[in-house]
Amino acid sequence: MVKFIVAALWICAVTIGAVFYSFQAAGERKDEAPKPLLGGLDYVSTSMISVPLIRDSAIQGYFLTKLVYTVEPAELAKLSVPAPALITDEVYSYLYAHPQIDLDGKTPLDLDAFRNSVRDAINARVGSTFVHEVLVEQMSYLSQDEIRDNAIRRRKAAAAAAQDAASGYAAEE
Repeated sequence: MVKFIVAALWICAVTIGAVFYSFQAAGERKDEAPKPLLGGLDYVSTSMISVPLIRDSAIQGYFLTKLVYTVEPAELAKLSVPAPALITDEVYSYLYAHPQIDLDGKTPLDLDAFRNSVRDAINARVGSTFVHEVLVEQMSYLSQDEIRDNAIRRRKAAAAAAQDAASGYAAEE
């Protein structure tokens, strides 16, 4: 009978100790900053950013990107300048500050360096850790020839559609 009472007291002590430890561990985690990709941050998407790439005094093409960045909601509310304007300015600054970037496909763009540079430049400009991560939603490059070819195809398609509509109208009469 004594063994049964001692075992019951031991089980109660262990249970109380486990509950006490779990509350202590949970209290310590609340003080930690949230992980950038796990929550507590807002994900803000930019509109399409189009940067003309000028080489040898002529437009060689357009760098197109759509970015998503993570910010703390409290920091975003404090900002007096629209956040998309900061992001757009830093993308322009990065591409014009690195003239060695060749988007014609000969050398690949260092995506990590691009994201980190944009993030670090914005944080330096704001003076605090404003942007935690910069994520790329879409990125492409259109050369001047591709733009010209697309414009010609659109004109031909519009002319063909207009001709089909006109011939269909004439057939009805």
